[in-house]
Amino acid sequence: MNKGKFYITTAIAYTSRKPHIGNSYEIVLTDAIARYKRLQGYDVYFLTGTDEHGQKIEEYAKAAGVSPKEYVDKVAAEIRGICDTLNTTYDKFIRTTDDYHEKVVQKIFKKLYDQGDIYKSEYEGLYCTPCESFWTESQLVDGKCPDCGREVKKAKEEAYFLRLSKYQKQLEDYIENNDGFIYPESRKKEMLNNFIKPGLQDLCVSRTSFKWGIPVSFDDNHVIYVWIDALSNYITALGYDPDGSSDLYKKYWPADVHIIGKDIVRFHTIYWPIMLMALGEELPKQVYGHPWLLFGEDKMSKSKGNVIYADELSKLIGVDAVRYYLLSEMPHANDGSISYSTIIERFNSDLANTLGNLVNRTVAMTNKYFSGTVMAPTCADNVDEELKSFALETVKTVEDKMETYHIADAVEAVMNLAKRCNKYIDETAPWALAKDEANRERLGTVLYNLLEGIRFISVLLSSFMPETSKAILAQINCDIEDYESLSTFGALKAGGTVGTATPLFARIDAEKMMEEIKAQQEAAQKNEKKFSEIEGIAQIGIEDFAKVDLRVAKITDCEPVKRAKKLLKLTLNDGTGTPRTVASGIAKWYKPEDLIGKSIIVVSNLKPAVLCGVESQGMILAADCSEEDVKVIFVDGIPEGSKVR
Repeated sequence: MNKGKFYITTAIAYTSRKPHIGNSYEIVLTDAIARYKRLQGYDVYFLTGTDEHGQKIEEYAKAAGVSPKEYVDKVAAEIRGICDTLNTTYDKFIRTTDDYHEKVVQKIFKKLYDQGDIYKSEYEGLYCTPCESFWTESQLVDGKCPDCGREVKKAKEEAYFLRLSKYQKQLEDYIENNDGFIYPESRKKEMLNNFIKPGLQDLCVSRTSFKWGIPVSFDDNHVIYVWIDALSNYITALGYDPDGSSDLYKKYWPADVHIIGKDIVRFHTIYWPIMLMALGEELPKQVYGHPWLLFGEDKMSKSKGNVIYADELSKLIGVDAVRYYLLSEMPHANDGSISYSTIIERFNSDLANTLGNLVNRTVAMTNKYFSGTVMAPTCADNVDEELKSFALETVKTVEDKMETYHIADAVEAVMNLAKRCNKYIDETAPWALAKDEANRERLGTVLYNLLEGIRFISVLLSSFMPETSKAILAQINCDIEDYESLSTFGALKAGGTVGTATPLFARIDAEKMMEEIKAQQEAAQKNEKKFSEIEGIAQIGIEDFAKVDLRVAKITDCEPVKRAKKLLKLTLNDGTGTPRTVASGIAKWYKPEDLIGKSIIVVSNLKPAVLCGVESQGMILAADCSEEDVKVIFVDGIPEGSKVR
């Protein structure tokens, strides 16, 4: 059954470095949605790819001693390799260095210039090289780039500009009148109130200070800058051309949804729609800005040394386990968290125990009690109806959650069905039924219901854990995997035979795995050193250090943070007369009673942040003595409020 077309895209990955697992989350998320839409009967076109131009790449290539093209070829291959490792089903992988893309981007630029939507002027502002963004003084945060927090430099150069201001009212009206365009709602309010309504400034869309970019066809001194190049991939990949577009473009555009990180919502809901308006093309139906995947409480960053790579993690726990963790751990609207301890914990509890054990013992009992034959369900009981209703309701729950991209809730619903099946085993006690021949029909019915419940799980899991889904169907020896078969409970055919009971997931030895992970991290840190300068790790001047306000404070109270094993909540007397609360990730090394009464140094002018429900109003100083040893710096005897210089 064909329900119509569905065009879905990821943001294209920037080819400066190999992407960490936080970046890889997006491709897995998008793949899960694409697979589910195909399962439902949609004609899906799924696009991903790489963004390969810019000053940052030019600098990386120079540092590596290769040409920019050689550099991006290598990184693009790594990115595509990770997409393939994670078993994603993209229909096209676009590279912005593809010849057809570059030619059409030049045509787009020329068209917009010819109709007056692009004009030539001069730009003077503050430039962040890593983000490739210009900022005004008022947009900076503490004098630094508002996106990445790095230093900015004054820059002045001739440039071409896109008239965003011309389309401001049209864009504002469109967003106001199309509720689902920016999703979730919080992102819509942010764009309207923080960026659009205060007034749009025209956008710099060319550069002369570097050469690694698509040349402006009518002005050799300029290369097309970032957003016209990068954002156009969503239409050039389908064959858009100002002189006449392809049938593929006419079939699939507009996109049904752009899946992007929350940090680039502004570009996709302001710059991109205005470009399309200027071109006279339809706007995408929806832009979904998903949250970030954090390492513990921090944003994942190579410079922080807390990076996990999806391909390396897949070697440790398997591809489907990585997919499961990414999809189940990320909330819909808030940032998710990843740590090796929680990965191992979820693997053992959810995959090995709940799911793996269910399939293993059901198939084993079918082989033991009926020589592998699937018996007809001829002896029903009330508890059977409860299981059937739960399975059918799970299908509806998954459908509702997937429709609104509450992916973690959809995955949880499937896992809850596995838990319900396990409970059904406890309720029916097949091993007890097997002791009396008079219960043979009842035993056969119980095992049939379990096998059918497992089939439901397998079909629903196919979007999230495709190889596991296949392995489950192989064990129950069933090829009924279409979505329509989930409309009723009982599609599994009696009379067939199951396969051999084989563990789907072997429990992880946590201690052994952590040793392997430690070895990987040490190797990665060595490789990171040569890139540190380009990433923005540099010496600072005395004026920078002077901005940090360090004060002595006494710990008057301390308690664990219930929702975070690593955090302690400290109450401090910093000499101001008002208690200060700080959340600190030192619970592994200190107990509350070790700290009360101690004097420490606190960064008192740090911007407050909410960590697991606690507003942290600063940060205490501690030393990393080794990877496994952290010591708080105590300064007992120094008066509270004393400034540390």
